[in-house]
Amino acid sequence: MTRTDDREALIRRLVRPAVQAMQAYHVPPASGMVKLDAMENPYPWPGELREAWLQCLGDVHANRYPDPTAGAVKERLRREADVPDGAELLLGNGSDELIQLLGLALGGADRTVLAPGPGFVMYRLIAGFTGMAFHEVPLRDGDFALDEGAVLAAIAQHEPALIYLAYPNNPTGNAFDDAAVRAVIEAAPGLVVVDEAYAPFCGRTWMAALADYDHLLVMRTVSKMGLAGLRLGYLAGHPDWLEQFEKCRLPYNINVLTQVSAAFALDHADLLHRQTEALRAERGRLFDALIARSRLTVWPSDANFITFRTPAGRARSIHASLREQGVLIKCLDGSHPMLGDCLRVTVGTPDENTRFLDALDNALASV
Repeated sequence: MTRTDDREALIRRLVRPAVQAMQAYHVPPASGMVKLDAMENPYPWPGELREAWLQCLGDVHANRYPDPTAGAVKERLRREADVPDGAELLLGNGSDELIQLLGLALGGADRTVLAPGPGFVMYRLIAGFTGMAFHEVPLRDGDFALDEGAVLAAIAQHEPALIYLAYPNNPTGNAFDDAAVRAVIEAAPGLVVVDEAYAPFCGRTWMAALADYDHLLVMRTVSKMGLAGLRLGYLAGHPDWLEQFEKCRLPYNINVLTQVSAAFALDHADLLHRQTEALRAERGRLFDALIARSRLTVWPSDANFITFRTPAGRARSIHASLREQGVLIKCLDGSHPMLGDCLRVTVGTPDENTRFLDALDNALASV
């Protein structure tokens, strides 16, 4: 046998089959593109704020470990998110790490994660590599609403240790009916995580409900409010639950640059809120413009992106045409049975959105 054969045989023997069967999460290159594929805030900080931020970073001692509890950041996040008294916070290197911590703490071959679908891909992916079964309950066809009856039936059948409800949902953009969400929380035999990654654009939250349900957790990120590069997520919930998850958190997981930058940004949250309001206004303009293109099916969004369906069989060619014109959006076609012929565009600046619409018209004309 060759060294290659030996290596491949060893990989097959040592790497868990569930991991071998997975595909790594792919992020496409975007250099030089109008980048509307990743739900980022497109607005940089103004010059004077950047200068003040850099001064703060100048006081950082990179030779020392960061505050292991990230106490200053937690204090500001509590105020920003109106975390109720009695609830605590757990910080992660983005929401992805928090999902991983939940899987590590609750995982096992006899444990099930349940979530509506199509939904955030990391729920399924992380369930797989933390040894948990994943069960998806299809959203209602047509409007992507939460199918309350189907979810309650799945809860009774699978008795999930963990349920994820993205609110609003990615990639469909809608916030589920509140009565249906409450019914799921009250029927759950394990933990329910309401993932509010897009809370700044939604105007509704389950944060206050933490006082009513000990088994409810609310997960958020600062990424969508304009701080994606910091990779900072937070989980709010009862202290007894977070104490268990802390045991799975690696020490110093929130680095010193992130801690200082996040605390600084949250001290200037008014700017981030103004940017969010501008994006919400642009979301309305972009939605109306897409609706006006009669060949598209467009779904309303409570997030900072819009999902739409192209003419049959044309999503990938339209996506490729947009890319050739220097505009990068997300192709959802093939990612889920309910997302055939679908594309997803992040709301950008007015100029970016106009460039996208012009490129879209060119692409539609060519197909």
